[in-house]
Amino acid sequence: MNQNNSAVFHKIYGKSKPRVVYYKKDFIDYLLMLFLSASVIGASYSIGHMMSLMGFTLCAFMLVTFIVRHSVEFTIPLLLRKPQEILYLLVYKLQNLKPVYFMALALLLLENVLIAATPNLPHHVELMHRVALYLFWIHFAAITVFRTIILMDHLAKKKLVREILIQTPWKRVVKEDTNITLEIIHAYCTGILTHIITIAPWYIVIVHSRFSVIFLPVMAVINIFIHRNWYKVLNAWFYRDHWLGHNSEFEFIFMHGPHHDAIPSGMIAVAENGLLEGFMRYAMGAPTAFYNPVVAFAIFMIEVTGDIKTHQYIPGIFPKLPRRDIEVLHHSTHHYGPLEPYSIGIGTRKLPQADCSIDSTEPTDWIPDAVKNSVRLDEELTGFQPDNPTFRGILSLYDKYHN
Repeated sequence: MNQNNSAVFHKIYGKSKPRVVYYKKDFIDYLLMLFLSASVIGASYSIGHMMSLMGFTLCAFMLVTFIVRHSVEFTIPLLLRKPQEILYLLVYKLQNLKPVYFMALALLLLENVLIAATPNLPHHVELMHRVALYLFWIHFAAITVFRTIILMDHLAKKKLVREILIQTPWKRVVKEDTNITLEIIHAYCTGILTHIITIAPWYIVIVHSRFSVIFLPVMAVINIFIHRNWYKVLNAWFYRDHWLGHNSEFEFIFMHGPHHDAIPSGMIAVAENGLLEGFMRYAMGAPTAFYNPVVAFAIFMIEVTGDIKTHQYIPGIFPKLPRRDIEVLHHSTHHYGPLEPYSIGIGTRKLPQADCSIDSTEPTDWIPDAVKNSVRLDEELTGFQPDNPTFRGILSLYDKYHN
């Protein structure tokens, strides 16, 4: 079977209903989504845990901002009209699992079995447990500080944020009388809440698994091997999951929607996902949460930081991406209106009047071509054209404001 068969990547049970924004009629479903998000947070961290208290507070804030930003319309929720969508979601996730996911899970289970079978060896399980928790908190704190610095720059330049967004398709949301401060804070809170839920599977693994000091070197090497292989299938996995996040109305409302409900700023980003979607992706998708905590920490730090930087699509605001990076990041097009690209959206082809090639001197040889040229999958499956008016408009904004 051709792995790039559109019938596979675009398979959906029922009718496809493309979505990219929330409407006031989604209020009850959005409320249910937040309730489920809070439930996942409470179950993952425990009710009185600091992360849970932050998560509950942020869920309440998100509900209030939905009412302010979208208004309210009471309708029969989609969850009640189409409860079978829950089953479909689970089936989609299972069908999209890659072998590396099972490799990572099996390795975690193997380490725990070996620790139990060799109690006389100096595994120092308690030490590893403390180290794992320290790394978890260092990760969350460091990313939150980074996100807060971005918030401060947005607030300091909020007039610029409005001026730029009002020239884009975001003018449907951001107008002259829009409370731009609220939009900025909403984006910041979206990012923090998404982060709390996304790393919950990692926290669960840390709390309920055991890790050995003496197995650490071997496990780290195998984890890195698994992750390099994960990168080879990442784009195909992401395309499928992302396509469903926009073409299944249920998945948009309950999974991916929050990621697009906030302004296109790095503040919203964690791993290209919404709230519940983050938990599902790392519980039933990506293998990272199952790695040794030292390796997981390094990968989460690199990937979350990278995702934040590569979601800063408002030029002139920290963190400032070089224009040459924007020239290859076609995911920006996706956040300014069009559904495509569904892939990671990196393209190294040259566009007219713009050098979009990656410099051969950059250390990118280790990155699989499926990632470096991920936008090819969109070109093949949907006919996506990287050189499009939206992308040209984004580049012109960077030329005007990115100094």
